[in-house]
Amino acid sequence: MVIKQVSLDMVCGIASHLPDTKKPEVAFAGRSNVGKSSMINVLMNRKSLARTSQKPGKTQTINFYNVNDEMYLVDLPGYGYASTGKDEREKWGQMIEKYLNHSPNLKAVFLLADIRHAPNANDLQMYEWVIASHFQPIIIATKLDKLKRSQVNACLRTLREGFSLPPETPIIPFSAETKAGKEEIWKIIEDICF
Repeated sequence: MVIKQVSLDMVCGIASHLPDTKKPEVAFAGRSNVGKSSMINVLMNRKSLARTSQKPGKTQTINFYNVNDEMYLVDLPGYGYASTGKDEREKWGQMIEKYLNHSPNLKAVFLLADIRHAPNANDLQMYEWVIASHFQPIIIATKLDKLKRSQVNACLRTLREGFSLPPETPIIPFSAETKAGKEEIWKIIEDICF
């Protein structure tokens, strides 16, 4: 996709009403610090539109990024070990679930997982939420640059088995450093949205 313009159009917090953007949306979910914001920046050809941090839990809202005034990339709050209280994390979970179940424009959900690790309980819960919301998650295996090439296939197999993925579910290895996987992600988004 040729990126002509991008902007952060809307930010929804725990008490916000979900917007009806009237445009196709694809959402990105993943545990805290898995690299969602970095990946969104790469997809949008921007260095820091989506705020990144070494500290887990930077994204605490649902952020709607307008791409070319044609569609939205939606960054969901990270789940898992964010340095917030349990009550706050539960509210984020409710906010994510509400979005997955009630957005009239949501076309696909990408679930990001660190390629170096098997899915944990939080990853599996998010996967089940996405399935329960009638979407088949597309897996993005982040942090590809942290592996040797000889390790990649075994790590992808561990993810596939850990999520018990159907054979047709794509897993896209991705690196924010090298931008590997960027074109594959955009191809899936374009096929789904246009």
